[in-house]
Amino acid sequence: MTSNTEQAMERSVSSPKRGGFPSLHGSSRRRRQWTALLREPGTALGLFLVASLLLAGMLAPWLPMDDPTRINLPERLHSPSTEHLLGTDHLGRDTFSRIVYGTRLTLLAAAATLALSMTIALTVGILSGYHGGWADTVLMGVVDLLLAFPSLILALAVAGALGPGLFNVLLAAGAVWWVGHARIIRGITLGARQMEYVTAARAAGAGNLRIILRHIAPNILGPIIVIASLDIGWIILGIAGLSFLGLGAQPPAPEWGAMLNDARPHLQTAPRLLLLPGIAIFGTVLAFNLLGDGLRDLLDPRTRRARDDR
Repeated sequence: MTSNTEQAMERSVSSPKRGGFPSLHGSSRRRRQWTALLREPGTALGLFLVASLLLAGMLAPWLPMDDPTRINLPERLHSPSTEHLLGTDHLGRDTFSRIVYGTRLTLLAAAATLALSMTIALTVGILSGYHGGWADTVLMGVVDLLLAFPSLILALAVAGALGPGLFNVLLAAGAVWWVGHARIIRGITLGARQMEYVTAARAAGAGNLRIILRHIAPNILGPIIVIASLDIGWIILGIAGLSFLGLGAQPPAPEWGAMLNDARPHLQTAPRLLLLPGIAIFGTVLAFNLLGDGLRDLLDPRTRRARDDR
């Protein structure tokens, strides 16, 4: 049973000292910061676009739209009309429906890839930064080796080895995108393990696993959220690029990169078939980048202090 002294020490170190990494517990100050950020046009626009994309993706099956995979050859390459808001593609499929369903597929794929890559990055980065020694040497040696290859080229090689298919692309992207994150998380952990609340927890007799889960992981979560929000745009571009090359979602799945690939032969006759998925990719990446910048201002202590000084 934990003594009263140990309980008091653990309560005193459950949150970082001022100037350390921010905790995510709600407070009036944090609400004021959110309010101030939402007054900035870029952050507000990013949040609105991301919320709209999520809503469109969730409601896609219930919206009054045509089946995105239904082929109707007599109506192929029709221009936009009241019946087909964005026209039809080379197989007569409704382009608007495919764009909306593509939102659902793209966001799910990006979320799954991000979850996989961040799980690996957190495990490697925290273990390396906290334990140091031979574990740090071995793990960072693997990271340095993988960093020698461009992530997209490495993902292309892994996806090519696994074979075409969206699931294989997710595995390939998740298996290579963690590398840069792991090094950043290691650096954050190196700073966090020197904080007073970690030293006090160790003196109170807390084990390594307890310190990592209760004291280090929650207090480095802010920077990690910033990293993830800024990187999801690159993940979306990477998945779209692999699908454009034919390694990702296979026909008739309404995926934006695959739609770009299908539209290539019709660049001269129906350029909108290339333009519309491209705009969707551009808008989605822009939305997450704008939101990520706002989250960085909120959760990163250095940028937050710089903004407060102004």
